[in-house]
Amino acid sequence: MPKARSTTPKGRRPKRLTRLLGAILAGGQARRFGSDKAHALYQGARLIDRVAAALAAQCDGVVVCGREEPGFTCIPDWPEAGLGPLGGLAAALREARAQGCTHVLSAGVDVPDLPFDLAAALAGDGAGIVESQPVVGLWPAEAGPALEAFMAGGGRSLYRFADHIGARQIALPATLMNVNRPEDLPPA
Repeated sequence: MPKARSTTPKGRRPKRLTRLLGAILAGGQARRFGSDKAHALYQGARLIDRVAAALAAQCDGVVVCGREEPGFTCIPDWPEAGLGPLGGLAAALREARAQGCTHVLSAGVDVPDLPFDLAAALAGDGAGIVESQPVVGLWPAEAGPALEAFMAGGGRSLYRFADHIGARQIALPATLMNVNRPEDLPPA
């Protein structure tokens, strides 16, 4: 499986994060957007490419969860499609464990302004999520079985799962974009 090369100097990566898998959670149907928002342009680049660049700068590899996207390593949501971001995160945590990664750095395809030091900002004990957007998070790979059990018990909320495992909510210096409608993108 091809991996994106990290351009982040090893000295900038938090010590406890030895191997990171970047995960673009892209299995949504974009009903409010009206078209495939992964291909919408922001500052001259597709949203999916901007998210991938930010994750690749911090991670040992990047996968797209929940859809097929040419040019990317793609994995299906787990255990099935239609479970929202939890299905993508569950797939990414399984893939991270299979690849020997310690953590997953996740983001939705609709967050094109991710900081290139996001992993460092979210690093700490256990999971860390951006307080206003739990789909943007740093998750220990060992949280996979807890997520699978949570989903098997009927859990479908990412916020509830984050609370369930005691994820820290981190405030970033700037609010991240959350592109749900075309008007959420600034004019070119």
